[in-house]
Amino acid sequence: MFIVLLHYVQPLAAIEAYIEEHRSFLDRHYAAGHFLASGPQMPRTGGVILVKSLSREELDGVLAEDPFYREQIATYQVIQFNPNKFGVGVEAILG
Repeated sequence: MFIVLLHYVQPLAAIEAYIEEHRSFLDRHYAAGHFLASGPQMPRTGGVILVKSLSREELDGVLAEDPFYREQIATYQVIQFNPNKFGVGVEAILG
């Protein structure tokens, strides 16, 4: 499992120009079963994606599809972890 932290490196106006395309990217990977949750950081300095069921190499390929990556308006920090404690019902979601 991975946590991907996006850090915006351009002003929010540049981010907003690609937000709909970025959301379509997210939708494709939710539909493929790769992403579990995503959203903006607060304050809005970047975003977070919770990822499952991919290898690191596959994840790198997926992130390269993100318009934020393509346009070089965000950088990505990828944190891999092995969850071993869960709240009630979460284990079934994580598979």
